[in-house]
Amino acid sequence: MDHHKKSPSMTPDYKKIYSDIVDLKHPEKKHECARILAKKNLSAFDVIEINGIIFNYNQNIKVNQSHRSYNKETICKILEYQKKNCLNNTRLALHFKLSRNTVAKWKSLFSV
Repeated sequence: MDHHKKSPSMTPDYKKIYSDIVDLKHPEKKHECARILAKKNLSAFDVIEINGIIFNYNQNIKVNQSHRSYNKETICKILEYQKKNCLNNTRLALHFKLSRNTVAKWKSLFSV
């Protein structure tokens, strides 16, 4: 009988995952990632940000793009980032490696 307790949310421990990646594979980026990794829990927005710092989004952007999904909280933070930085849909899409159509759809669904 298995007596291991599982987390009820079953979400990955992104803080542990990215801490290990930085420590083992990219120690030169530790300082850049310190602010994000200092948080108790990482949000989806934090994961996007730290992923961009570590991997520079230069490799296989099109291949990886089709496997992304965003929750409502993350979408709202992305749209808030757009307002805060006075970005149009095209600039926001380029910054987060999204489609302009996706940004437009999000704005109509989740007006912030």
